Amino acid sequence: MHTTLRKIFAPILDIFEKGDGPYVYRPSHRKILIAVGSLFLFLSFISLYFALAVGGSGAFVPTLVFFVVSTVCLVVGALGTERAVAKIWGSK
Repeated sequence: MHTTLRKIFAPILDIFEKGDGPYVYRPSHRKILIAVGSLFLFLSFISLYFALAVGGSGAFVPTLVFFVVSTVCLVVGALGTERAVAKIWGSK
């Protein structure tokens, strides 16, 4: 299952797994990344709820942005290598 999901999300993971230089990885970085991704997902659902309640189409832009950010965070946090997690944190 893990390899199948890695193949599905390969376009996202390839961006962050490139490179061969040194990096600094801490296991807490992965946990925090998953927590931040979950918070952004919750924020996208709240934004979608209020967009539908108000009926304004302009509120869908933040919903989309929050959803994309949460997807990237959750995919890299759950499926990415140590290099990908370090790269998303900007660790060198």
